[in-house]
Amino acid sequence: MSTASLALLIFGVCYLVIMTERIHKTIVALSGAALMIAFGVVSQDEAFYSHDFGVDYNVVFLLIGMMVIVNIIRETGLFEVLAIWAAKRAKAKPFRLMVLLAILTAVLSAMLDNVTTVLLMAPVTLSISKRLELNPISFLLCEALSSNIGGTATLVGDPPNIMIASKAELGYLEFLSVLGPIAVLIMAVFLGVMWVLFGRKMSVAPHLREAVMTLNPRDAIRDHGLLRRCLWALGGVNLGFAFHSFVHLEPATVALLGASAFMLLGHARGRSNETEEMKYLADVEWKTIFFFIGLFILVGGLVKIGAIRYLAERLVNITEGNMAGATLAVLVGSAVLSAFVDNIPYVAAMNPLIVDLARSLHPDVADYTALVHQPDIIPLWWALALGACLGGNGTIIGASANVVIVDIARQSGYHISFWQFFRLGFPVMIGSVAISAVYLWLLFLR
Repeated sequence: MSTASLALLIFGVCYLVIMTERIHKTIVALSGAALMIAFGVVSQDEAFYSHDFGVDYNVVFLLIGMMVIVNIIRETGLFEVLAIWAAKRAKAKPFRLMVLLAILTAVLSAMLDNVTTVLLMAPVTLSISKRLELNPISFLLCEALSSNIGGTATLVGDPPNIMIASKAELGYLEFLSVLGPIAVLIMAVFLGVMWVLFGRKMSVAPHLREAVMTLNPRDAIRDHGLLRRCLWALGGVNLGFAFHSFVHLEPATVALLGASAFMLLGHARGRSNETEEMKYLADVEWKTIFFFIGLFILVGGLVKIGAIRYLAERLVNITEGNMAGATLAVLVGSAVLSAFVDNIPYVAAMNPLIVDLARSLHPDVADYTALVHQPDIIPLWWALALGACLGGNGTIIGASANVVIVDIARQSGYHISFWQFFRLGFPVMIGSVAISAVYLWLLFLR
């Protein structure tokens, strides 16, 4: 059996087993990664040290850093404060609360990144759901999907947008002006769908609503001094995320610096022994971390054999020079592929293909910026961004935020299955892509 066939077989079997949920997805991903290395699809050095075929440590350490920060903030009572505030703003009406939390998630995902956002929002959601005796699963699913929609709107909201902006030489305001309006429209339609699916079925007992409305958010604070210090530190971390490109620090570095500062704050608070101090690290969701490590190596195997690039080339070539058709093919193909494989290596493969296409169509344009900004090429960049970001809503492993929020739910005793996520997420993805197709056609193609 050839190396390419072996890589496809390993990836396919692992994906099918993850879908059946007979074996925990972390075990499956690590087993598949080990087989990729053992059978020589990727070497051990490539798996652990290659930027193209191995583990993306920026994602891994961003997750670890933010999980430590969330664990320490949880002790201050801040999440309970935010939960009470949100419930009171929504007058303790379940669907109003869902809308408020979804909009907050989308806005924060546009400003930060969607993984950081769901790590901060999920504990708030679980806290208020417990007070109102609501099942939080529909809220968490709504937030996972909202995070991917919101992350589409800006250059910094989702890693694929950062990669596209670099290759296409597009700026923050250009992303916001083109992708911001469509993200708002998709979000509005999505919330309408949530009303049809969940709005009329949600109810809260009158006595629980009255009890929540009488709560004072300040009473939920457990440690005022630590909270004040944590808020300052959290503000510093968010500034670091916003300006990481200017200070030449990756988000992972910002998160680790923030986590270190938070742990020092916890130490200054006066932990009684080493075991207590190390609880911050012990409470990191290590199953999620190792799932991502395994998944990166699995997808790296597909990148190594050229499967991702092959699919990308077919998308670009399938329309034989019809740029309107190529734009829609890139949009739809990117969404479907990004639902099943990591969108970062996919975008890495697509970027140079679009540049090559621009060179073949405009051989007389020597200036690179002018080349990638040609009127017939620009729609391809926006189609790639929309497809890669919105495609993450298609499956439970289509986006990092989905994996994180599902594992947070599991920690609290709520199981979200692959198919439960798929039944909601895949139709939302299809609807989002359909709206995006009309938007791109009206804006660039008619």
